[in-house]
Amino acid sequence: MEKVQKIKMSIDTVVSLSDSELSDFCSAFQTRKLKKDEYFLKEGQVCNFVGLVSTGVLIYFKSVDNGNEITTDFAFECDWVNNNQSRLSNKPSTINIRAIEEAELFVISQDDLEGLYLKIPKLERMGRILMEQAYLRIVEQTVDLQVLSAKERYGNLIKKHPEILRKVQLYHIANYLGIAPKSLSRIRKEIFG
Repeated sequence: MEKVQKIKMSIDTVVSLSDSELSDFCSAFQTRKLKKDEYFLKEGQVCNFVGLVSTGVLIYFKSVDNGNEITTDFAFECDWVNNNQSRLSNKPSTINIRAIEEAELFVISQDDLEGLYLKIPKLERMGRILMEQAYLRIVEQTVDLQVLSAKERYGNLIKKHPEILRKVQLYHIANYLGIAPKSLSRIRKEIFG
């Protein structure tokens, strides 16, 4: 029942499904549990699925030549998670998605999703709207990174995701903001005293 409630909650603002449509949609999802540091998607793998985070936190990151990782995004409870670039082009992913704490996701394959788009046209509308929202988020991230100060970016991040301070290590947050951990410590002192 929790699966149905979480999926319904995640799409209710986008599309309204009948009970039978919701049942068909939810039955296509499989539950997947990830241990801390387990990958949801590895670089080089084709992303042929979409997940909804039921519990836990995941990070999107890119591995660079020197062995470091660059955090590019986070996924929290009730966030949709996948690599749209890989999924829509059917090409290998250039990023990784990994759980940074134990996580549970509801996962639907791309094939099942496309089949449901044909069976329940409202779901195709939902997919379009979720893609538009993902696009707007990327544009906002890009502009923020180029225009706002690190302090402003940090302030925006904690407003959008207040749970981030409890769930995500500071070096991931600093990495995501494009600053050194020491700079983040200074910013946190300025904000929190």
